[in-house]
Amino acid sequence: MALAQRLGGAVVNADAMQLYKGMDIGTAKLTEAERGGIPHYQLDVLDVTENASVAAYQQDARADIETVLAEGGVPVLVGGSGLYVQSVVDDLEFPGTDPEVRARLEAEAAESGLGVLYERLSRLDPAAAEAVLPTNDRRIVRALEVIEVTGRPFSATLPRPGPPRYGALLIGLDRDTTELDKRIEDRVVRMFDGGLVEEVRRLEAVGLRKGSTAARALGYQQILEAVPDPIAVTAQATRRFVRRQRSWFRRDKRITWLDAARPDLLDVVLSNYAEQRGY
Repeated sequence: MALAQRLGGAVVNADAMQLYKGMDIGTAKLTEAERGGIPHYQLDVLDVTENASVAAYQQDARADIETVLAEGGVPVLVGGSGLYVQSVVDDLEFPGTDPEVRARLEAEAAESGLGVLYERLSRLDPAAAEAVLPTNDRRIVRALEVIEVTGRPFSATLPRPGPPRYGALLIGLDRDTTELDKRIEDRVVRMFDGGLVEEVRRLEAVGLRKGSTAARALGYQQILEAVPDPIAVTAQATRRFVRRQRSWFRRDKRITWLDAARPDLLDVVLSNYAEQRGY
């Protein structure tokens, strides 16, 4: 927010779950008041019954970015969904689909368990398996579908990073693992104290269970499945996700990594931006 404010820019969301209307508490989505008048794009654009598509997001997010640029603003792409970020800054292509192959894989997952498919993906394409949660049935099925349809690893369809589109400056923020784990615990408790269960029930009434993407969101899935001690289970799942997220982004050597706790963070990022732009 401070960066967008200083640059006279706009925020473009790249968090797959913040695309969904009504998924506010569990995604830490900023309220209208908290956005401080700064334009935000790619928030609340899908109903929970719809499936999020990286291909559709790529098209829509790029259109928003080009709108901001045309108006003389600076778009700030923000979020942690690695494939969504990459779809904007790289020339990411999307292989075709085969409904029969997908249906067969989905039926196998239902009959034999998702673990069987995840183990197969780990064997056929370790890089793709590392980048996806073992519980993400849609992504696992999609990766195996691409492998079967194209004869290539799913990870081979991802581009090798070159100069990022729009001349983007790529900044990664990280924290000490111990501190990060504590922040995750605190955040999950705040989410549940702040009404996450009630939010899930409201969304359940309008079809959350029908949405194969939204229903898998951390916190939402644990509540829908009525797991014992959902706070602890959600925190544990979030810690696992963060480690996978870090591993995904660490492979991109174009990213400048900064400690998110440093007091001069904003100034350092602005300095890097000015240097890149030749100011």
